[in-house]
Amino acid sequence: MSKLFLILGSINAATAVSMGAFGAHFLKTKIPEDMLSVFQTAVQYHFYHSLGLMIVGVLTLYFKPKKYLGIAGWMMFIGIILFSGSLYLLGTTTMRWVGIITPFGGITFIVSWVFIAITVWKWSSTNIGLE
Repeated sequence: MSKLFLILGSINAATAVSMGAFGAHFLKTKIPEDMLSVFQTAVQYHFYHSLGLMIVGVLTLYFKPKKYLGIAGWMMFIGIILFSGSLYLLGTTTMRWVGIITPFGGITFIVSWVFIAITVWKWSSTNIGLE
């Protein structure tokens, strides 16, 4: 599971950087300023949660069982698709209806961080060498 989330995080980080460059260099003159801002929000959250996926990958090396971290990682990945994906579409197309999907992505992001907190809370520091 560690390897999977580290790979997903790395691929998503590369994609987020690519999307940021696409927005800054190509879309800057092609879409209205407010839609460029929406696109940039997608890039920011995409990148933050790519790092979050990598954090999950590293944490799975130390915390056992990995059940809650697995849930956190998948929720984070789904959040990237729902939240950032919907904002990418919202910013670059006329499909305004996709904005209804965005809050569901935000909720999955929140849930993913809560599951990380649950993992840390559940396991004592003596089991993992943390103080």
